[in-house]
Parts: sequence; structure tokens; C-alpha cells
Amino acid sequence: MPSMREAFLSTTEEILDADPDVAVVLADISAAQLAGAAERHPDRVINVGIREQLLVSAGAGLALAGLRPIVHTFPSFLVERAFEQIKLDFSHQEAGGVLVSYGASYDMPTAGRTHQSPGDVALIDSLPGWTVHVPGHPDEARRLLLESIPGDGRIYLRLSAQENASPHLGVGFTRLREGSRGVVVAVGPVLDRVLRATAGLDVTVLYASTIRPFDAAGLRAAALAASPEVVLVEPYLAGTSAHWVAEALSDVPHRLRSLGVRRDTEVRTYGGVADHDLAHGLDAGSLALSIKDFLPG
Repeated sequence: MPSMREAFLSTTEEILDADPDVAVVLADISAAQLAGAAERHPDRVINVGIREQLLVSAGAGLALAGLRPIVHTFPSFLVERAFEQIKLDFSHQEAGGVLVSYGASYDMPTAGRTHQSPGDVALIDSLPGWTVHVPGHPDEARRLLLESIPGDGRIYLRLSAQENASPHLGVGFTRLREGSRGVVVAVGPVLDRVLRATAGLDVTVLYASTIRPFDAAGLRAAALAASPEVVLVEPYLAGTSAHWVAEALSDVPHRLRSLGVRRDTEVRTYGGVADHDLAHGLDAGSLALSIKDFLPG
């Protein structure tokens, strides 16, 4: 099975060959893999080099010229480094486009802090009108990319090296387990760990690969059918979606535990992805302890 990144690249080639109104803007990342597409469509595959602010501004310019841009690099460079250009060139000018990152929060731990971006979704979330996809499987990544091309919406597609065993292609929250003691929300590639962590627990498990717009109705229905004890597990900064949970349950007394990448300290270790999962409490064992400790007796 191809990885999420491979699924994105092959699907992007298909889109370029089929749709003359789509352009791709790169900052060296993935340029080698899209070299064939660049030869076939030299006017629509543009590599600006390691100039990430220009990457985003060029994408917005293509959108204003009537094309549908796919803008791609690592999230620390795409969202954090070029956030001003996202804010002004896309959002302020109401230009549409598809921003696609690969690397998630710490998929490249040996590259150090420069290649880590746990705050990317929180940054995008500070701008109105963005759709945020966080697929947990290559099949989800392919479908979400294809669905992002029509129209003129502003889309952020966050790809990761971490993947679930099976795709779930529903819209909004998909209810994978039914329980009565609470609701556990899993976003994107943390799902399999959440399912292992909640094995044997009397809880409802919800899954989403699209987290913005937030499925308030789906969460509310699950919480009212079970118990308004909500555990939110996201593969980026802990609590990024907490305000959406609060809004969805604004008239329902509830408790919330937000799990994700730690906010209280910067993890200054290299190691592998599994080491970072453990450090942030996002491995299955740590999640099980956190969820059990939170749920009422």
C-alpha cells in the first residue's frame, strides 16, 4: 500500500493530467517525485526553491488569476514560516487554494525542531473559513484531495507518516464504538492507538479525518446518548479543538480532557516517532491511563 505522501503525489499527477485549471507550487520538497508532471505541464508545476513565503504568495497569485493551486511543503515551512502570507494573500484576499503539508507534528524527529510543527492546525484555526483535513490513511488522503479541488474554498490538508490500518471515509464524526461512560474523539492518525487504549471500556469512540468544520451536531448527539465526559485526542497541540467542544456543549454540563502534543514543555529529544509519542502521552499505553483516570468511577 502506498504511504499517505505517495498517495498525495500520485493523485496530484492524475489531477494535473486531467484538469488544466490546476497548478502545483513547490519549494523543492517533492519536486523530484513530480518531475514527470513538470515535464508534461511546465507552466503548471512551479518550483520556487526554498522560498516558502514566495511559495504561498505565488499560490495565491495563481488563484487570483483563475487557477486552482495546490501548495505543498513541510508544515513548519508552509504554515509557520509563511503564516503572514496565508493570512494576507489567501484569507484577506479571499483567494482559494489547497495547502498540503507532510510531516505532521514530529514525523521527522531526527531533523530537529526546525521540522516539527505541532502548532500548524491552531494557526490555521485562527483564520476564518478554512477547511482542515487530517487523514489517518492513504485512501482518506486521496479522497480528501480529490474533493478539495472543485470550487474555490481554502483547504489545509495535513498528511502524516503515521497511519491507521483501515480507512474510514465518512463525513463528520464516524461513530466506531458505542458506550455509556463517555465519548472519546480521535482525529486522523491517532485512531488505532485510541481504539487500543479504549479496548474493554464502556465508551463511545468518534473518528474524524475532517476536523474543520467541526461536527458539533455529531459530538452533541454522542454525548447526550452516552455521558458528557469528553476526551479529545488530536495529533497536534493538545486542546486545539477544545473551544469547539465547549461551543457544541455550551448548554450541557460536561467535562473535557484534551490530549495531544504537550504545551507545557518543548520536547528536546531526537529518537524516533515512537519516542515522541511516549513523551507526549500519545502512545496507546499512556492514552489508556489518561482516559481511565479521567472517566468517572
